[in-house]
Amino acid sequence: MINIDLSGKTVLITGALGTIGTAMVTRFAESGARVIAHDMPGAENAEARVAREGADVRFWGQDLADLEGLEKAALALAEEVGGIDIVVNNAAHAVNAAVNDYSIEQFEYAQRVNSSAMFVLSRACSHKMVEKGEGKIIIITSATLNGNWGGFAPYTTSKGATYGLLKALARDLGPLGINVNGICPGSVASEAEKRHFEAKYDEYQAWVMDKQCMKTRLQGADIANMAVMLASPLTSMVCGQNIWVDGGL
Repeated sequence: MINIDLSGKTVLITGALGTIGTAMVTRFAESGARVIAHDMPGAENAEARVAREGADVRFWGQDLADLEGLEKAALALAEEVGGIDIVVNNAAHAVNAAVNDYSIEQFEYAQRVNSSAMFVLSRACSHKMVEKGEGKIIIITSATLNGNWGGFAPYTTSKGATYGLLKALARDLGPLGINVNGICPGSVASEAEKRHFEAKYDEYQAWVMDKQCMKTRLQGADIANMAVMLASPLTSMVCGQNIWVDGGL
């Protein structure tokens, strides 16, 4: 593993208690960054779950669906810590159901949490980045954009918006010294995946292995490694890209 040193940098990771988020907290902490690990307020044992021995990691609870509250809280947080250097927009809400089996409210909630909140959080944190003349914004998109998954219309729609968002932010913020890029994960082995596919989980895993070029399951660490790379000086001229980490799905 390449040793990337992010000492002196502050990173905000949303959805830090999920499989990918947990791996990101670990990997950024190992890199020496100060980590602000976000998830829903009131999450059980959140402080203990994000803690990493010998690392500077704190929990930040915030409801992403409350866009006005999110903006105020993010601006205050950035001021408190002297600016967020790296934002990893990872949190997402998925609805897995047939197109006629979810409500308009469920559809709209997915858009607020999965894409609108990314815009609000990225914009709020970008102010200090602009002052410093540098910063990194990473947006997690989704391999569902390739059309191979059914039953995820709210989620896939929102992830399409995140792809447009990263392109637009890269165009607006790139000239100001801020790198904006996306990571497009394939099918990552996770507890959420097991919940979505329940009794068909073995069948689903076989389908993934048949589709993937690489014949091992993706792990959260695979996505976290790419996030740390994009956050590092090694990728200073990478901007506006949506990088697929999917095992060749």
